[in-house]
Amino acid sequence: MFADRIEGKWIDAFAELFEAARIRPDERVAILAETQSRALNVHLAELALARLGVAAFTLTVPTPRSGPMIVRSTGASRALDGFDAVVETLQRVDVVVDLTIEGLMHARQTGAILGAGTRIQVISNEHPEVLERMRPDPALKEAVREAARAARGASEMRVTSPAGSDLTVDMRGAQTVGVWGWTDKPGTLAHWPGGIVVSFPRAGTISGRLVLSPGDMNLTYKRYVEAPVHLTLADDRVRAVEGEGVDARLMRDTLAAWNDPEAYAVSHVGWGLNPAARWDALTMMDKAETNGTELRAVAGNFLFSTGANEFAGRFTEGHFDLPMMGCTISLDGVDVVREGRLV
Repeated sequence: MFADRIEGKWIDAFAELFEAARIRPDERVAILAETQSRALNVHLAELALARLGVAAFTLTVPTPRSGPMIVRSTGASRALDGFDAVVETLQRVDVVVDLTIEGLMHARQTGAILGAGTRIQVISNEHPEVLERMRPDPALKEAVREAARAARGASEMRVTSPAGSDLTVDMRGAQTVGVWGWTDKPGTLAHWPGGIVVSFPRAGTISGRLVLSPGDMNLTYKRYVEAPVHLTLADDRVRAVEGEGVDARLMRDTLAAWNDPEAYAVSHVGWGLNPAARWDALTMMDKAETNGTELRAVAGNFLFSTGANEFAGRFTEGHFDLPMMGCTISLDGVDVVREGRLV
């Protein structure tokens, strides 16, 4: 669909990100890639940092062996598994520009890297056409921060929809993260594109029912839901996946194939706030050209995710990100999203 050549406008977009993240020439900066990383984005990161006078170096590790399951869009990269020396190097730099395929959001090594004071700037495995459209926006930062404050102050989240969803989340003790696309604080992580607020609830704090409707998205498969899928949740776990269409069958088979109880657990819940994110983006991109991060940030979507939750001590590659449209999300009885629109 696109020619993989360097475009000046894409260098501009990457440079804007690094300027927003306040990456300075006097900082130690490592670009982390793997052998199957999108080479175009690695080159753009190198050129944009060089334009800003930053002498970054690139570390490339082998892409991990494939397992029995196909892994897509988990945020739980295994690229650093077995590379303790690389982790130690990343702990000694100021900034890691993460260009691994899956990203370090939920990787086992991320806590140690952040704990050393390193900040991690994840660039999602998107074609730069997507990143160019989702440039850093200072106004988005303020909207995300406001939403994160509301989520942190809430005792309960309730999610309902005309299709029959009715989910209750005990927000007490949940860890809430707002991501606007970049980070300039030591010991923190952000991913680009951004524009979401997500809460990682404590174990056993979610119960109810979710109904995925046609037009909702399953980003593991990078497809729109075509037939209703009914998810029953109790004690923080998906207990049943019901539905007659291929969407329900795919989810049942994938969850079972992981043979991992943690794959059924809730990872995070939240909503999108980015007005630049397009709900219809999946119709315009080949699957190899998108990681679906834009769809997670679509303004007003309810983002429900299963799998890894580092705050609950759960690490698994079994993962679903399911942006749902048309839902109402309330915090302690006050709507923050009403029928799919930001309040």
